[in-house]
Amino acid sequence: MFRTIIASSLFIASLTAAPAAAACSGAAPSIASVAVKNMTIQGGLDAYELRGTVVNRGSSAQASGVMQFVDIYAGGIKLDSKGIPPLAAGQSYTFSYVSSRSRDAGDGTSKLTFQLDPQPSSQDCNAAGASYSVRF
Repeated sequence: MFRTIIASSLFIASLTAAPAAAACSGAAPSIASVAVKNMTIQGGLDAYELRGTVVNRGSSAQASGVMQFVDIYAGGIKLDSKGIPPLAAGQSYTFSYVSSRSRDAGDGTSKLTFQLDPQPSSQDCNAAGASYSVRF
């Protein structure tokens, strides 16, 4: 009897989960990666070039008029935004950002967070991958 109840509960849960998973079959932009690609010395500062990639992991292209950005934060303070064009299904777009810091700063002491900021007109199906943090 107990096994029957568990099996029935699992079957009902699988039926109720299916429609929710299928509810969004559109575009799904996400930040796939951000990494330091280069470092140059500029006076008493180190300039770190970071490159990030946004990918549409969805099954549909984004609308041609969609506006979206990757916002860049340090300690909760917004430093900059990078515009990301509408992406076709499976398409990616690479952006760059330069961060300067003291030459005396230790390795791993700087943290930047990159947050995908789709504007209200976009259809973002993917909440996962909306943020990416890097320490350098």
